[in-house]
Amino acid sequence: MNQPLAYVHPQAKIAPNVVIEPFVNIEKNVVIEEGTWIGSNVTIMEGARIGKNCRIFPGAVISAIPQDLKFDGEETIVKIGNNVTIREFVTINRGTKASMETVIGNNCLLMAYVHIAHDCILGNNVILANAATLAGHIDIGEWAIVGGLAAVHQFVHIGTHSMISGGSMVRKDVPPYVKAGREPLSFAGVNSIGLRRRGFPNERINDIQDIYRILFLKGQNVTQAVRYIERNLAATDERDEILSFIANSQRGLMKGYTRMRDRNL
Repeated sequence: MNQPLAYVHPQAKIAPNVVIEPFVNIEKNVVIEEGTWIGSNVTIMEGARIGKNCRIFPGAVISAIPQDLKFDGEETIVKIGNNVTIREFVTINRGTKASMETVIGNNCLLMAYVHIAHDCILGNNVILANAATLAGHIDIGEWAIVGGLAAVHQFVHIGTHSMISGGSMVRKDVPPYVKAGREPLSFAGVNSIGLRRRGFPNERINDIQDIYRILFLKGQNVTQAVRYIERNLAATDERDEILSFIANSQRGLMKGYTRMRDRNL
């Protein structure tokens, strides 16, 4: 462990082969596992739990208290998985009593200036591009990608394997396997390229496309579309995941896309 000109609290638990560059500040009640590299001028505050082989670039602030006026000093944590890359000036706030933790899964990439607020949960392999901003209590499924400068409203859920355009204002839930863009945020097709890269066969991708044609392109409301999908499309893992996501949506789904609506804007 290299720590010239760095401060590491004596109660912090740091694996022997963690590399700590100069001017790092690590407070008490912090755990950092093997193989992780901490770049210069990183601040790691109380409650951080950082996994193996992570890379944290200069200027990042991990586990600062929430920017939430209801926070009352409760002992909460930030839990970061293995092989996570956290680029320059990323900020990740720890949880509140609502869930007691903010969670980042394995193999995530958080590009420069990303902000992740309290009580967010990111699945494995999530990518947040530069300056994407998450408010509190956001849930992002595995393999999702959020474009640069996107802003996500609190309590929004973003489904697995979805892709959100840069600069988007994400006010509603984004279901699995889709691309989302435009303003207001709308369905922009199935993320077929991403799914192929992850080994989905064409037959499964076609099934997903059939589901979203019914849900977003046939002019039915969500209740009607769900009823039709349940009755007429064969049960698959993807179908059931999409229906479960819709059933559990708290903020409602983003809009479908129609040319008529665009002509009226």
